[in-house]
Amino acid sequence: MHDIRLIRDDPAAFDAALAKRGVAPQSASLVMLDEQRRATIADSQTAQTRRNELSKAIGQAKAQKDEAKAQGLMAEVASLKEALPALEADEARLGGELQAMLAAIPNLPATDVPEGGGEDDNALVHTRGTPTTFAFTAREHDAIGPAIGLDFETGAAMSGARFTLVRGPAAKLQRALGQFMLDHVAEAGFEQVSPPLLVRDEAVFGTGQLPKFSDDLFRTTDGRWLIPTAEVSLTNIVREQILSESELPLRFTALTPCFRSEAGAAGRDTRGYIRQHQFDKVEMVSIVTPDMSEAEHERMTACAEGVLDALQLPFRRMLLCTGDMGFTAARTYDLEVWLPGQARYREISSVSTCTDFQARRMNARYRPEGEKGTRFVHTLNGSALAVGRTLVAVLENYQQEDGSVAVPAVLQPYLGGLTVLEPKR
Repeated sequence: MHDIRLIRDDPAAFDAALAKRGVAPQSASLVMLDEQRRATIADSQTAQTRRNELSKAIGQAKAQKDEAKAQGLMAEVASLKEALPALEADEARLGGELQAMLAAIPNLPATDVPEGGGEDDNALVHTRGTPTTFAFTAREHDAIGPAIGLDFETGAAMSGARFTLVRGPAAKLQRALGQFMLDHVAEAGFEQVSPPLLVRDEAVFGTGQLPKFSDDLFRTTDGRWLIPTAEVSLTNIVREQILSESELPLRFTALTPCFRSEAGAAGRDTRGYIRQHQFDKVEMVSIVTPDMSEAEHERMTACAEGVLDALQLPFRRMLLCTGDMGFTAARTYDLEVWLPGQARYREISSVSTCTDFQARRMNARYRPEGEKGTRFVHTLNGSALAVGRTLVAVLENYQQEDGSVAVPAVLQPYLGGLTVLEPKR
């Protein structure tokens, strides 16, 4: 959420920043609506003041037994009483329209974010590891997976497209991956949380999914929302709070199911386990002071990279351009893992700094030491990692010619020492 006062102070800079994200100028409409709202507030306050003055004057007129004057004043008071509800209604309407407009505008990009219209304009930061090659023709995960427990047919028959039944060795591998990731992130200082999976409107508004992206979510019959990521639950821990500076940074992590309708991804990745309506993910969320957020973004991204390093999966880090960032992000790093079956890198993690954008929507603040006033916190979020996509990466990078899959060394303790996942014959 943006601060209308800052927009009024420098509307040209605001529109220039929006243009980098491909958004049309908004400042003129916002300022005009704010001026109308402020004028209505002023009219309402003037009417209230006049009504109070008249009340005193009526008392004085009655004390002087000037009934005619008192009646005239009373008639003016009656007129003001009729006008005030309309002014209050106009104020509420204009305020609601202004908030709705502000809520629909994305966060402004950081100065180092490259301009561009899509993923082809993202900037390579670094590559780590050598893309995996084999002496045999590499297969994609949807060819490897069924023999070790990725049951696409039963999942689709049970729940429809983009659902998979995971069983046997694949289920064990998925559980091991999730627990390993959670342990890795916890060792980096993130507090483990088991959060609600169903949340109210205000929680999803706070992290920016509502109102603009409601079609990407699943809603229950009682009006709650299934979380699209634990970012929603973890970030809203500080909703409507004023923290002390000494409490920051706060770092949370959770391994949860996530639910997405994938309304904006029609036709993409319809085969296999890449893009599902239900998937597991280890999420990281940091709540920090503004001066910490730059370093925290690097810290969180390095933590996610550490998972890929430990699994010995080749990957690269990309700095997303303005046209490829999410709605709430000021800067986003994507980690893309090498999939030899596809012979390409695919996204496996996004780590974003949202500056104070979400904090304003949640009214999450902190009080700097030695100051009476409060400031908005900065929020950051990232995945470490998407468990299903990591399972895909392990299948493709650790596949063997006979159809079995080697278990990465770091996961073997989580699988009772198992070193190979054998295919069902």
